[in-house]
Amino acid sequence: MTLPDLKEMDLTELEALAAGLGEKPFRARQIRKWLYNRGVCDLEAMTDLSKSLRGRLAEAAVISRPDLLEARVSEDGTQKFLWRLADGGRIESVLIPERDHLTLCLSSQVGCAMGCRFCRTAQLGFKRNLTQAEILNQVLGVRRRLPEGPPLTNLVFMGMGEPLANRENVVRALSILTEPGLMGFSRRHLSVSTVGLVPELARLAEDVTVGLTVSLNAADDKTRSFLMPINKRHNLEALHKALAAFPLPSRRMITLAYVLLAGVNDTPRHARDLIRFAHGLRVKINLIPFNPYPGAAFERPSNEAVQAFQEVLAGTHLTVIVRDSKGQDIGAACGQLAGQALDEQPAADTPLDN
Repeated sequence: MTLPDLKEMDLTELEALAAGLGEKPFRARQIRKWLYNRGVCDLEAMTDLSKSLRGRLAEAAVISRPDLLEARVSEDGTQKFLWRLADGGRIESVLIPERDHLTLCLSSQVGCAMGCRFCRTAQLGFKRNLTQAEILNQVLGVRRRLPEGPPLTNLVFMGMGEPLANRENVVRALSILTEPGLMGFSRRHLSVSTVGLVPELARLAEDVTVGLTVSLNAADDKTRSFLMPINKRHNLEALHKALAAFPLPSRRMITLAYVLLAGVNDTPRHARDLIRFAHGLRVKINLIPFNPYPGAAFERPSNEAVQAFQEVLAGTHLTVIVRDSKGQDIGAACGQLAGQALDEQPAADTPLDN
């Protein structure tokens, strides 16, 4: 019989486990603090639990641990981590250095079912959802390896997979990530990205308050349906209505991520379509020139095309930022994640201490 993982349990479930072992509910809170505040993966390290209780816990449950296969470091300081899951699946997460803090980009699925034509993860197809523990272990594993310097304060669910297609486990993980006394992340520094699963947007808003990024990439239905099959299920009109209804805290905006693809969605006409779509929404726009990868069917637009696109938007009230993704040289930039080992693509590896 496979024993349950303590990191898969919420507080109520841990309290039930403690009760089943003849213990008071406060033991659950002690265990959670060891797991998430101190990041231990060994019951014997939980020294404020009696030896007897540790023994009974070992017979009733296990603690999963991050299994880091490889890491790569970009010339710009970005780090990409390749994790091996218990069933042999592989996912990646990316640590991005900012001026005074670090941002960690998390995966939510093994592969992805959304089929976006420009995204390398989409080429893998969909394998399965990540569990609560597998999401949290990405954060815990990276925290163990943080160098001295800026703190890890920001988390973005923008790695492999569609977070809202795994909403339940993502929300469960978010609850632990933001619980006071555990992992200590502010909801203001957390963001979930989606291709536009309209029914799930309303459910997300009911579950948790975090930042929202929508991968838009075209503001006319023909182009967006070509790039992103989800648009055939939830077109731009439906998406616009969902975003207009999405509750936002004061002074927060939804981010529209727009990957610029040469000759596909990067003309002034496409920029004007984007302006029309953004009308009436509290949004800011991130323009992301396409990050090429081996076998990609698209090309990065010229600097002149990016500038011309941006200039059309500049005459509006919209906040527009051109983001050159970090980590391109190690396949860690937006749209490049594919769960590849180092021996599958040439690069120097980094010694690890698991």
